[in-house]
Amino acid sequence: MFYKDERLALFIDGSNLYAAAKTLGFDIDYKLLRQEFMRRGKLLRAFYYTALLENDEYSPIRPLVDWLNYNGFSMVTKPAKEYTDSMGRRKVKGNMDIELAVDAMELAPHVDHIVIFSGDGDFRPLVESLQRKGVRVSVVSTIRSQPPMISDDLRRQADNFIELDDLRDVIGRPPREHPAETRDTIEAE
Repeated sequence: MFYKDERLALFIDGSNLYAAAKTLGFDIDYKLLRQEFMRRGKLLRAFYYTALLENDEYSPIRPLVDWLNYNGFSMVTKPAKEYTDSMGRRKVKGNMDIELAVDAMELAPHVDHIVIFSGDGDFRPLVESLQRKGVRVSVVSTIRSQPPMISDDLRRQADNFIELDDLRDVIGRPPREHPAETRDTIEAE
């Protein structure tokens, strides 16, 4: 439930939202996403969190990051960490949970409603804390994947759960071919 006069802020866990949409078979149109939530209330900020591979000459997510930065999103990035696992496979980690949580807590006194685009159960204490500050919290993810992309604890804690698949017609577009080395290889810890 949204109210036209409430001050809104969006907090997008980039890799989590990307994975959920990919699982459901569509891509996110971020221009439409921003417009949809501007329609739902007074959108003050839209944050997008992602880790970037800084040592690659070309990062497949760089065009998206640049576009979002020029089109009304506040970008929060940090270098991803590369390592080799015990099987000799190249792995990349980039967890942005702390950055998202700190920013949400700092913005809480200035908003009425926060929308978190993530199913990560690590955000349940954040949601609880925001609620104690009087902020309503909606969470966008999916239960229609196998297994569900949202933690049951997070879904229960939120004031409102928004099924990502229900937003497909409003903020989605058909998936494009992605390069082999896409950001879904960046793992959250």
